[in-house]
Amino acid sequence: MGTEIAGEEFGERDYARFRERLEQCLSDLGELLARPGFGAGPVTIGAELEVCLVDDAVRPLPRNQAVRALAADPRIALELTRYNLELNASPVPLAGCPFTVLAGELGQLLARAGAAARPHQGRIALIGILPTLRPAHLDLGMVTDAARYRALDRGLRRLHQGPFLIRIAGEEPLELATEHVTIEGANTSFQLHLRVAPADFTRVYNAAQLATAPALAVAGNSPTFLGRRLWEETRIALFKQSIDDRDGSGLRRGPSRAAFGTGWLRGGALELFTEGVRRHEPLLPFVSDAPPHRENPGLDELRLHQGTVWRWNRAVYDPAAGGHLRIEMRALPAGPTVTDMLANAAFLIGLTLWLAGQDERWTYALPFERADHGFYRAAQQGLAAELSWPAWAPDRVRTVPAADLIPELLPAARQGLLGAGVAAAEADPLLGVIGARVASGQTGAAWQRASLAAAEQDRSRDEALAVMLGRYLSHADTGRPVHTWT
Repeated sequence: MGTEIAGEEFGERDYARFRERLEQCLSDLGELLARPGFGAGPVTIGAELEVCLVDDAVRPLPRNQAVRALAADPRIALELTRYNLELNASPVPLAGCPFTVLAGELGQLLARAGAAARPHQGRIALIGILPTLRPAHLDLGMVTDAARYRALDRGLRRLHQGPFLIRIAGEEPLELATEHVTIEGANTSFQLHLRVAPADFTRVYNAAQLATAPALAVAGNSPTFLGRRLWEETRIALFKQSIDDRDGSGLRRGPSRAAFGTGWLRGGALELFTEGVRRHEPLLPFVSDAPPHRENPGLDELRLHQGTVWRWNRAVYDPAAGGHLRIEMRALPAGPTVTDMLANAAFLIGLTLWLAGQDERWTYALPFERADHGFYRAAQQGLAAELSWPAWAPDRVRTVPAADLIPELLPAARQGLLGAGVAAAEADPLLGVIGARVASGQTGAAWQRASLAAAEQDRSRDEALAVMLGRYLSHADTGRPVHTWT
């Protein structure tokens, strides 16, 4: 979605031409994947961190273009709404001390963005959904002034044919209708990129799908939206519904553009790219005028289209470094601190790599529907979610509360990291953060709920949300992980 496009209004000829190019891209990708040695190289990880800009009153600050211009760093990109930015960390080898390197670069980027926000009376907030958002922050005027975002709004409305309906259960259920895509910008996440060899892709992707639910259960950091107490990670439900292109009449069926998946992967990365093309209409039919390159094709149209199919674990083709594949892990929220986010990353990546090394029979014993269900229960209930997990015996699956399952999985995550060459001195402190968070029961979402309840004793809900966010930012500034916060 970071690709710049020259136009924002498209006709049927544009869509037809784009579909033709998508089919050619799929054919070219199939040839690439069959080429000996394609995608070979060391395992690397990278990250994208979406952040919120807030003012002195901890309300959204819609000045992202001015802040980005002042920061003058190509790693800082615009996001959908005017109060969001994206910070892009460089890929690093997984072997060694990758999380220390990522922490250093993310710290540098956060400092640079924060310094650029200060002249505008602003600061950076790392949180899944900003508690102080109000309906006025979600209207069309809050969309960043960029052609791709205006085109995205038009493309989704073209297919959806009616208002986007948001229905989220919770302590204080929410129902609302919106005419535009702006509501998607309420969500900020910490997205991980794991480079995977084509021959290993199916095993690693299935492993990432299973590992995501326990990682999400312990990482919740979005318990409120528009003043309502909802899911532990409300962002998952909100994002899925905010970009749903299936029309309100129910005539267009199939998976959401932000689905968890449709089944365990059997046919490698090409199966995912093909499914994205076959099941989802183009939103941004911009055809590249770059000359074709047979040895290292850009596959620009396929990459642009795949950027508008928001699977929670998404296949990525990148022509860089001779061309390679990645899995983009999109389910984790931003915040509360860099330490918390890297602990979440270490747990998710380590568990994924360990699962990928196990016998694949578990993908036949555990129905995909149960994994899909567990993912959404992890988002809704956090550590209280009941998750299905392989029992590592023939055709056996057990159901375990996340709070009990995660401590069992920490040694496996450690084994996965160390097996990939991550230093024990790197892995152990981060996995220790996960263990301590589970033991305390205090995720980011749990802290926000408790702090809101305390602040609300003698204040209105709006005032209490602002007080809670102010306290949250003060704690986050210390850099200490959320399980230690009072």
